Amino acid sequence: MRTCLQESSAGQTFEALAAWLDTGLGRQVARAERKCVERMIENSFGHFLVQISCVGDFSTAFEHSRIRSHLVLNESDCQRWCGSPLHAKAAELPLAAASVDALLLPHTLDVALQPQRVLREAERVLIPEGRILIIGFNPWSTWGLMRGLLGHRGPPWCGNQLTSSRLIDWLDLLGFQLEMREWLVFRPPLRSVYSRRLNWIEEAGARWWPIFGGVYVIRAVKRVSLSTPMKPRWKRRPAFLPGGAVKPTVREGNHARQ
Repeated sequence: MRTCLQESSAGQTFEALAAWLDTGLGRQVARAERKCVERMIENSFGHFLVQISCVGDFSTAFEHSRIRSHLVLNESDCQRWCGSPLHAKAAELPLAAASVDALLLPHTLDVALQPQRVLREAERVLIPEGRILIIGFNPWSTWGLMRGLLGHRGPPWCGNQLTSSRLIDWLDLLGFQLEMREWLVFRPPLRSVYSRRLNWIEEAGARWWPIFGGVYVIRAVKRVSLSTPMKPRWKRRPAFLPGGAVKPTVREGNHARQ
């Protein structure tokens, strides 16, 4: 059976997922993801943070980080995102090698036709000790079960259905080390459950059965092989956007590097 990934381009699928996140059910998910990302990057620092896909609004989380410049890449324009993303494919980033301090992939691997290739490209552009944050839907949850039981094929149930354990294995092969993993959204994906009487499901799920959360967030760091010589500190950092691409806007703050 053909999936939504085969029936449309990745850009169209990202747009459909962004539209779903603007629904009542989707906003619950988007809020939980935004708060988690904010916690995971608040102590990060550096020059460049890049978000691959315009799924979700993490601008508030970015403002709490100590990374100076933020950029969003997407295959096409985003009607539901208030910005102008740089057009780029997730598996073919127009970025120099070892030029990015942190990468955010919000459901990017859920939609990507070649998720492993996307991860290899992420490893290429990250600096040594750079961080990658991955958000994905957990197939081992009530959210994942909805796909099989009810035959859902539209966002957010279509896609690769990658487990966090598989992603961690892929990251390990690429030289990443897991730093944090959190599960979010424990309520079943039904409109009727969003009432105060069922708040206990979120609290109990986070405490007693965290691995069954509908969404997972992974943070990993790119480690440097001991056999790889470190670059001298005085060597100039490679250009962020090769080929004359537009540079991201720099956000100055009291915590920015001088």
